[in-house]
Amino acid sequence: MTLLAVIVALALEQFRPLASDRWVNGPLGRLAAWLEDKFNDGQYRHGVVAWVLAVALPAALLQIAYLLLLWLHPVIAAAMALVVLYFNMGFRQFSHHFTDITLALQAGELDKARGLLGRWRGHNADSASAADVVRLSIEQALLASHKHVFAPLFWFALAGPGGAMLYRCAAFFAEAWGGRCDPAIGRFGEFSRRAFAAIDWLPVRLTATGFAVVGDFEDAVYCWRTQASGWSDESSGILLSSGAGAMGVRLGLPVHEGPEIEDRPELGLGDEADVDHLQSTVGLVWRTVVLGLLLLALIWVSGWAG
Repeated sequence: MTLLAVIVALALEQFRPLASDRWVNGPLGRLAAWLEDKFNDGQYRHGVVAWVLAVALPAALLQIAYLLLLWLHPVIAAAMALVVLYFNMGFRQFSHHFTDITLALQAGELDKARGLLGRWRGHNADSASAADVVRLSIEQALLASHKHVFAPLFWFALAGPGGAMLYRCAAFFAEAWGGRCDPAIGRFGEFSRRAFAAIDWLPVRLTATGFAVVGDFEDAVYCWRTQASGWSDESSGILLSSGAGAMGVRLGLPVHEGPEIEDRPELGLGDEADVDHLQSTVGLVWRTVVLGLLLLALIWVSGWAG
């Protein structure tokens, strides 16, 4: 049932993309603001309470409801699993950004590509060169594919609908609370950041392994081992170094964002990133999806054989 739900959810999302800002990010944003208003006094322990109410409790209740339905009416449980997966996993939650940037670059519309990239990443990209736009787009796509596809898929396969919801909510509140440095948040968001790091620890490494398996394995592992720790965020460094090595492309490197040049370490080996590597990124991600589906199929077959 897990394999079928994943395939149907991916297919459904291609034909009927979810308006995630309306149905997911908007409600979660309002919940984050309400809980912060009620609980935030800058203390760590109150951040723990808010995180439990926002993430752990809803995921646990959903999982309990799913297990009860699975016992009482498996067909309704399967429909519930499909709906939850549709809301928590999907390419179309990020792929339109990547596609629009690719089309703009192929048409020679650099200013348009800069604007699209800036809106996607939430950072001004008006000074970025064409090479900068390509590198940043590839990096953002690799990170987004993990966040919106591979990690939710892992947690869904491991723990069912509650696992997928746990990951999606944990990722959202880690950014909403844990990603802020303003004095008003204090230590309130610290637990959300730590909890998400723990939840994402294994999925990050499995996604990076998937990139390596479907790409240049030797270079991907080498870049992972030697370059990931130099990135500002270790989890992102693992994903980007493995993906860059798997594709044989150089990512990272200094980029022009706004009036300043951001100095970043080099990731990957081989060629300078160009427009052709945007299609290579799509190929890498889809091959990794197919690998994941094959693994789920093997688990399903072994379960039937057992």
